[in-house]
Amino acid sequence: MKVIITILVVLLLYFQFKLWVGDGGIPDVMHVQNEVDNAKIEEKKLQERNKALAAEVRDLKQGLEAIEERARNELGMIKDDETFYQVIKPVEEKLPSIKSPSK
Repeated sequence: MKVIITILVVLLLYFQFKLWVGDGGIPDVMHVQNEVDNAKIEEKKLQERNKALAAEVRDLKQGLEAIEERARNELGMIKDDETFYQVIKPVEEKLPSIKSPSK
């Protein structure tokens, strides 16, 4: 009976060791679960990006307003009856201060 109990205890210790430290144990499972969670987050970001790109493609195929807006923003397009004004902020020049000679 002692031999059987000893064998069972040794087997229990072996399997506990494999569970906590060995290949395919709890740390490996936690690592793989983290990778899966990160992949799901990345997938959601890419799906949102794809939706936005698909909406932009749909707009470009269907409407001229989107094309015109892009041409105005990216290429500086203006129509024949429009006047273009460019506002330039003045550059403030720093003049050296003139000090009166001290006596």
